[in-house]
Amino acid sequence: MATLTMKYPEVKNYVGGKYVSSKASKHLDVISPLDGSLLSTVPLSTKEDLSDAVSVARKAFETWSKVPIKERVQVFFRYKTLLEKNIVELSKLVQEENGKTLDEARAEVEKSIELTEFACSLPQLIGGEILEVSKGVECRTDYYPVGVVACIVPFNFPSMVPNWTIPNAIALGNTMILKPSEVVPLSCIKIVELLKEAGLPDGVLNIVNGDREIVEAICDHPGIDAVSFVGSTKVAKLVYARAASHFKRVLTLGGAKNHLMVLPDAHPAMTASNVTASMSGCAGQRCMAASAMIAVGNSQHIIDMICEDAKKVVPGQNLGAVISKGAKERIEGYITEAEKQGAKILVDGRNCVVKGKENGFYVGPTVIDYVTPDMSVAREEIFGPVISIMRAKDIDEALAIENASPYGNAAAVFTQSGGAARYVIERASAGMIGVNIGVPVPREPFSFGGWNDSKFGVGDLTGKSSIEFWTKLKKTTTKWNAEAKTNWMS
Repeated sequence: MATLTMKYPEVKNYVGGKYVSSKASKHLDVISPLDGSLLSTVPLSTKEDLSDAVSVARKAFETWSKVPIKERVQVFFRYKTLLEKNIVELSKLVQEENGKTLDEARAEVEKSIELTEFACSLPQLIGGEILEVSKGVECRTDYYPVGVVACIVPFNFPSMVPNWTIPNAIALGNTMILKPSEVVPLSCIKIVELLKEAGLPDGVLNIVNGDREIVEAICDHPGIDAVSFVGSTKVAKLVYARAASHFKRVLTLGGAKNHLMVLPDAHPAMTASNVTASMSGCAGQRCMAASAMIAVGNSQHIIDMICEDAKKVVPGQNLGAVISKGAKERIEGYITEAEKQGAKILVDGRNCVVKGKENGFYVGPTVIDYVTPDMSVAREEIFGPVISIMRAKDIDEALAIENASPYGNAAAVFTQSGGAARYVIERASAGMIGVNIGVPVPREPFSFGGWNDSKFGVGDLTGKSSIEFWTKLKKTTTKWNAEAKTNWMS
């Protein structure tokens, strides 16, 4: 049997500014979803590996936390420039290990640049307040870093999601343990290399690779002060409960089932293109993907246009691969189950093979009509280029379907009526709302974050409200004038 040749060297942990071998006895292959080729291998690190990294991060915190923030952000000014300079290489790396199209990969890196740009503005946002509260008495507030933070990131955005946390958390004075997804560890390597080139001191950012064992160890380790997680709701709940039981600060983002409510008066062409792009972008592997559409009233003409647009989305051209063979089988299983339950497959993406990439993992765009709210495709996160269409007689019935979902990441309404849009905005149970926008991801300085079973914890990882999560607030009251008249406030 022929031995596959790795394109990249074996992945190692990154601790104290150096690559270090893990004590692990087990490794996983890193496979490109594009064509099934072997990219590298990644260690399933041990608790001892984590403890070594935490010790280094705690020591680095003693120095880094005392550097003035205006000096800390200089690293990220330089890092932003390096991201821009290396955008082609970074984009190709994301494409190789995740399976995105090159345009999608580049957009992901461009979002990383925007996130970094926002972090550079933090000195202007965390200036403490000061007020003379009584004669001769002043109160002031100051933001202090939390300490050593651990960030557990998913496979679907190998560059963007690490950059949700790295610039803000580190610019605010924390040191970090980063746990990449074990199936896409290569982009994080390039990120730490660019940060080192940008002047980030050794030990401030460390990488420990691994799977469930390392996630559990992060939750339990007494030297880690805060934990963030992005992934499925099932795991988000487990991480939140376990880390919080050790009295850590925790914020976990879970999955989604985003509903797009399409009203009969919606602009047909704009709606169809937005719905199709939302459903198929990044092969549907994003928590902001349109997974469920509710056609309100007579919207058949828009459904017909969605099907025509979906047929223009071609795997291997403008549609990327899904992450693994298992993912492909799971997604196609959902489609088959819906068909057996009586749903109608309008556009079928099953059994897709891309010529020249026969070993890749591809699912074509799929449109399923006449789905009922009790079906799995209507309730569960599919994480593939699949949209399930349900029918509702009016906007209240559509909102009842949306509100019944345990998730709450995003919801959108397509209409030309401002009144109808406002009605949905006020009643949809989701943290991010779109009006004629299929992927309502906020731009900086607005934060990303959902409601209900899509988010556990207080604060946000990105935007201005992330300051609340990445820092502690210290309040100081001072009095120097002993002769000042006193009252109950002083």
